[in-house]
Amino acid sequence: DASAIHPESYTAAKKVLKQLNLAPDAPLEERERKVDELRQSTSTAELAAALGVGEPTLIDILDQLVRPGRDPREDLPAPILRSDVLSMDDLYPGLELDGTVRNVVDFGAFIDIGVKQDGLLHRSQIPHGTVLNVGDVITVAIEKVEKERGRIGLAWPGKAADEQSAPKQQKRAKNQKSSNDKRYNDKKKPKVDWAIG
Repeated sequence: DASAIHPESYTAAKKVLKQLNLAPDAPLEERERKVDELRQSTSTAELAAALGVGEPTLIDILDQLVRPGRDPREDLPAPILRSDVLSMDDLYPGLELDGTVRNVVDFGAFIDIGVKQDGLLHRSQIPHGTVLNVGDVITVAIEKVEKERGRIGLAWPGKAADEQSAPKQQKRAKNQKSSNDKRYNDKKKPKVDWAIG
């Protein structure tokens, strides 16, 4: 199975093959022809309801029958390339570029900025309340480049400059707790009143 059909959708995929009167190993040309005929004769919403699957799942199954192993990220817009930035050697801190979000993970987002290596926009750099999705085109600033490790650190434009311009004392004070603050010096455990409702 070279397709990217999720194992939970195998039953639905078998139903689609049966509906199309296709064997799982049918030639690609035959699959393309039958999927095209099906799409022209029936709406995907009707077929999805008849098969008991969601319409997006059915569309993915049909796409995988025609283009097995297709990575959906291939359909995303290409990054907006600059003629003066062709490799990691052309990058420097502070340079702003447009890029395409290629992957979103717990610790941030990987952004294609048009060089061989995607850059990492760490979650600490993403403004609170901002939601990034795969395919979004955003502007980022180069924070650091580690050529020997093949890493590109990205920042939200303006955010890195704001943090770098703040005096180090202020940054440190922000993270330290005041020794005069009773909340942090009181050795007793706080009294908790439990309300049961």
